[in-house]
Amino acid sequence: MNGILNVLKPPGMTSHDVVSLIRRLTGVRKVGHTGTLDPLAAGVLPVCLGHATRVIRFLKNDKEYRVEVAFGISTTTGDISGEIVNKCDGSGLSAASLERELENFAGEIEQVPPMTSAIHYQGKRLYELARAGRVVERRPRKVKLYSLQLKRLIDWKTETPLALLDVVCSAGTYIRSLCMDIGEKLNCGAHVRFLLRTRAGMFSLDNALTLEEIQVLKDQDLLKENLISAKEALSHLAEIQVKTSSLPAVRAGNRLYAAGLVDLPRRRPSFNEPVRLCSGENLLAIANVLEENTAEGYCLKPVVVLND
Repeated sequence: MNGILNVLKPPGMTSHDVVSLIRRLTGVRKVGHTGTLDPLAAGVLPVCLGHATRVIRFLKNDKEYRVEVAFGISTTTGDISGEIVNKCDGSGLSAASLERELENFAGEIEQVPPMTSAIHYQGKRLYELARAGRVVERRPRKVKLYSLQLKRLIDWKTETPLALLDVVCSAGTYIRSLCMDIGEKLNCGAHVRFLLRTRAGMFSLDNALTLEEIQVLKDQDLLKENLISAKEALSHLAEIQVKTSSLPAVRAGNRLYAAGLVDLPRRRPSFNEPVRLCSGENLLAIANVLEENTAEGYCLKPVVVLND
């Protein structure tokens, strides 16, 4: 069973919990998700099975979220699960002041990963250290916010006003850190009350499957038909068809030249750009374009072989 399940993760489960459940349900040993979603959060969690786990790093990795932010209260974790560390009257906030501040966060920004994140530090996850009461220094990371929009205000003019925000961002963006930073800039503090991931790359909330639906599909022996192929999930990469005579070379990870290809894409991929090597509808490998002065003028090096 090779492919990707678009899972709708419920609140209360870790991403690892979902992976373990899918592994037990399908009997597939190689299972992995494409990006951690906080236990309290819900939404799109693509889970790769079998050979598809090899292409996780090539998948489109931008994300979309809808987040409910509570202003006027800061917590230890940056979300509703933490202990309150500060309260401030947020009744003076206005939609105009919030939207002005959101504009300041658009584009590339630096974030300090929260202690509740899954980043490794000296062999342990940060959240494991946080549970043990440890706080360590974290280096800021650059992330990109493509869009940050105020959708709706709730309980405005109260001490703890709420706002619904839509966020489109690069992989590695911490939404709780973003909300904490916005609250700090507005001098009232803030924390996340609810977080929903509505899209991860090509996978959207519209066609995400609940765990209950996945169980039913498994019981009806229909789960395989609901997997999204790695070829489809990587449709943003140029597709290059290879000749039948070149299949052994691809499977061996050897370099390919123009003579071994059926055709070349209209736009020649740039140096080190990943492409899909295919034979008909079968995805054989992901290859990088190499710059070489050869008579053939074109060189591809498989970096991940799938059809083996």
